[in-house]
Amino acid sequence: FVGREKSIRALEAAMADNKQIMLVAQQSADVDDPSPDDLNSIGTLSSILQLLKLPDGTIKVLVEGGQRARILDITDGEEYFTAQIARIDESGQLEEREADVLMRSVLNLFDQYVKLNKKVPPEILTSLAGIDDPARLADTIAAHMSLRIEEKQKILEIESVRERLEYLMGLIEGEIDVLQIEKRIRGRVKQQMEKSQREYYLNEQMKAIQKELGELDEAPNELEELERKIEEAGMPKEVKEKAVAELNKLKMMSPMSAEATVVRNYIDWLVSVPWKKKTKVRHDLKKAEQILDEDHYGLEEVKERILEYLAVQQRVRKLKGPILCLVGPPGVGKTSLGRSIARATNRKFTRMSLGGVRDEAEIRGHRRTYIGALPGKIVQNLAKVGVRNPLFLLDEIDKMAMDFRGDPASALLEVLDPEQNSTFQDHYLEVDYDLSDVMFVATSNSMNIPGPLLDRMEVIRIPGYTEDEKLNIAKNYLIPKQMKANGVKEDELRISDGAIRDIIRHYTREAGVRNLEREISKICR
Repeated sequence: FVGREKSIRALEAAMADNKQIMLVAQQSADVDDPSPDDLNSIGTLSSILQLLKLPDGTIKVLVEGGQRARILDITDGEEYFTAQIARIDESGQLEEREADVLMRSVLNLFDQYVKLNKKVPPEILTSLAGIDDPARLADTIAAHMSLRIEEKQKILEIESVRERLEYLMGLIEGEIDVLQIEKRIRGRVKQQMEKSQREYYLNEQMKAIQKELGELDEAPNELEELERKIEEAGMPKEVKEKAVAELNKLKMMSPMSAEATVVRNYIDWLVSVPWKKKTKVRHDLKKAEQILDEDHYGLEEVKERILEYLAVQQRVRKLKGPILCLVGPPGVGKTSLGRSIARATNRKFTRMSLGGVRDEAEIRGHRRTYIGALPGKIVQNLAKVGVRNPLFLLDEIDKMAMDFRGDPASALLEVLDPEQNSTFQDHYLEVDYDLSDVMFVATSNSMNIPGPLLDRMEVIRIPGYTEDEKLNIAKNYLIPKQMKANGVKEDELRISDGAIRDIIRHYTREAGVRNLEREISKICR
């Protein structure tokens, strides 16, 4: 393709004359408008075979190289360059035997070059095998090699056929060395391709196959989904920065690597923890009192304290959740009272049993570096319940143990201190979480609780029920409940007050009502 005005005019002049044209390369390809000094002195005398003008003004020209020629003098005409030239005859004619050896050596080397270089078609070897002239063989091979213009010009300028073939052999050997190094590097990189990467490719193929079979819908991009969840989670600024940093780290990892799984799980936990979602706490005292009376008979002191809390919160609007500890014998309704408080205050209810817990990590979580690490039960339950202001029942707080793995009672000190729990830090999440909106209620059968922990809670003692209270509980709560549980209709069973009193006096000996409920259940069955 020819685009320069001078070159186009030179071609047109040659076509009008004898179709002979002298082709020479520029010494520097950067020069747009070369002068005679910018051209090499040796080039190729060629014949124009075909000339085709294209719509954009350029010309497509097909030429046939004829003979090497040296420029003796160039005239820079206004239209185009004209030159006086001298043809260069091939010098250093070879003996037949020597020519044969050199040609065979060059062909063998070029064969190796073609095998390593995928850009050269193998059919070239067949056409080269039919060339008998050593000079023509050297020129044809040089034309098919990926050489710089300077090297090709040097081959053109070598008049001796022997020297030209020897120089070409050196070039081919150099190119073969470079190609072999490239091949080794490619092989090494291929070997270093990790198993996880192969698994990733196979998984992607599997997904594509499943999608084709209709087994897998067009699933949204997981990373985009995580990014959207981080934006919508309403995290504090520091937590959001941490989440975004971890997400960027995840984007750089191979999806199948173990580290990527750890980071993905961490981000999942960060976005599943409720950062801003709350339930609207009910401040209607009459409604709260009605709910508490519906669920439990007696327990006036407890109900009064809960109503006091609600009354204060109604006035102040922002009050740190009180930490109540209900202490009483088994069966007096401590756990069920926790549910009633949640219903009365319109909070969601979540419960954590501390019986037999002896590992501090149950409260505070494990460090992320451990395999299978998880946040503590506090964060897990909050994520499960989905709001940041539930009623959190810590059941059987006196049954906690202590061993070499740490003291969970000491870990609870931070959770149950209203001054500290606004910056509770779980070992797994590694960010501050505000627990000050959570209403903690602990239950215990005895006062066998560590002093510092007891100091942080408001203890409300629930004494055992009196006989009259048990009678009322049985009539109003237990008998209807057990009749329903055992499929007994209302007109099929009546239990008199005297019968209930006899059950309480002679068949049960307890502060609560669990055994009484069992005896009533036996009657219903």
